[in-house]
Amino acid sequence: MANQSIFPSLLLLLLVSRALVHAIESPQFTVVHSESDFEVRLYRDSSWMSAPAREISFEKATKDGFHRLFQYIQGANLNSSRIAMTAPVLTSIVPGAGPLHSSAYFIGLYLPIKFQTSPPLPLPELNLHPDKWLSHCIAVRKFSGFARDSNIVKEAEKLATSLSRSPWANSTGSGSAYAYSIAQYNSPFRFIGRVNEVWVDIDGSQTKECQVSGLEVY
Repeated sequence: MANQSIFPSLLLLLLVSRALVHAIESPQFTVVHSESDFEVRLYRDSSWMSAPAREISFEKATKDGFHRLFQYIQGANLNSSRIAMTAPVLTSIVPGAGPLHSSAYFIGLYLPIKFQTSPPLPLPELNLHPDKWLSHCIAVRKFSGFARDSNIVKEAEKLATSLSRSPWANSTGSGSAYAYSIAQYNSPFRFIGRVNEVWVDIDGSQTKECQVSGLEVY
C-alpha cells in the first residue's frame, strides 16, 4: 500500500522535472535598479493562474497548489488545452489569513504568451483563479538551495534589511495583499545550482524610479 501511495507522487515529480527542463517562458521585466544583494525589476502586465492553499506549511502549500496547477496545464481545463510549463513557480504569503492565524498561501504560475489574452478556464474542482497583473515594480533577492519552511523567513528578512538602507525603505508592503513571495525556478531533482528568489512588491508603480528604462530587459 505504501508503494502505491508513493508512486503517483514520484510520477508527478518526474513530469515536473521534465517540464522544467524546457521551461523557457517567464514574465518579462526590466531591471531598474541593481545592488550587490538585491535588484528592483519593473514587471510588465501579465496573466497568471493562481491556486489558494490553506496549509500551515509553506512547503505543503506549494506542493498542494502546484499539483492543481500542473493538472490544469496538463489539460484539466474547459478547453482540454495542454499548456507549456513556465517559470517560476511563485508562492505568495499572506500572514495571519490561514488556519489558527497562520499564513495563507497563493501559488501562481505565469501563463505562456499564447494564453496571455484568453487563458483556458480551469475545471471548477481545481479551485484555481485567473490572476491579472498590472505593470509594477518588485524588489528581488536571490538565494540558493531549496526553499524550505526553515529558511524562507530568514531570506525575506535579509531583503527587508537591504531595502531599509535603500531609496525604497518606505515603499514596500502597504499596497500589496502579500507580505512577500518565493519564486522557485528549478526541478525538485536539481540539487546543485538551484535558483530561488524572494519578491516584495514596491508601492507606487507609477513613480519615476519604476519608469526608468533599465539596460537589462528580460
